Amino acid sequence: HSASRTSLDLTFVPASLPPDPIEVEGLQRFVSNAKKLFVMTGAGISTESGIPDYRSEGVGLYTRTNRRPIQHAAFIHSASVRQRYWARNFVGWPQFSSHQPNTAHLVLRDWEKLGKLHWLVTQNVDALHSKAGSQRMTELHGCMHRVFCLACGNQILRSELQKHFEALNPTWKAEAFGVAPDGDVFLTDEQVCGFQVPACHKCGGILKPDVTFFGDTVSREKVNFVHERLAESDSMLVAGSSMQVYSGYRFALAAREKQLPIAILNIGPTRLDHFASLKLNSRCGELLPLIV
Repeated sequence: HSASRTSLDLTFVPASLPPDPIEVEGLQRFVSNAKKLFVMTGAGISTESGIPDYRSEGVGLYTRTNRRPIQHAAFIHSASVRQRYWARNFVGWPQFSSHQPNTAHLVLRDWEKLGKLHWLVTQNVDALHSKAGSQRMTELHGCMHRVFCLACGNQILRSELQKHFEALNPTWKAEAFGVAPDGDVFLTDEQVCGFQVPACHKCGGILKPDVTFFGDTVSREKVNFVHERLAESDSMLVAGSSMQVYSGYRFALAAREKQLPIAILNIGPTRLDHFASLKLNSRCGELLPLIV
């Protein structure tokens, strides 16, 4: 994979040992035996592209700060919460949107092209799998690169919204101190004050990123669709996720029920460790390219 196409930034990757050759052999056997591999990815596959996650030991948001992600109900019901959210998102967007896929994203795209990967489900909202070229894919929690109106449903690109923000806030400036997951940065209340948030240009409704905030649920249609793809698969690989969030964990439970072999590639413990066939504590971008 050409270095120019990928970026490696280990700032937010927890420490891990190099891949164990015997474990690599085990994963190689697992992948070779799979005809229709169902892959689920989490924040741990994107940390190597420089995007922080929430839960990683020592480097995740929860261990570095006492901050917590925005709650769905707060965003819906409070104009000041939306103002704060969008101000922070506006400052963070240029950096967040510029992140590029790393080797792990490209390997999974290649597995799809070879017919090995049957379906990919990502819990990430960073569009890195799309940027890598994956197509047989479901973005379980949506994507930060899209925005929609809560009233009329009209969708626009997040990059378009950035232009509206700039037009509405020509003199507003704020210096971020610290970066958080999902395109968020830290700002003070004083900095947020005075930031103007545009409404939907079609109906004047509230604009929201096309992502599932904490406290919200994934649509029944999407969940059913993913269950159907899992039913067609013969094994499951989890890459870069502790599976602490139930919206993703339910598919591992379904895979266990179907008695599918499950392999986990994640630095640190996961919710599946006790029933997985295989667990590897390595960086996704270091281990996946070793699998032929």
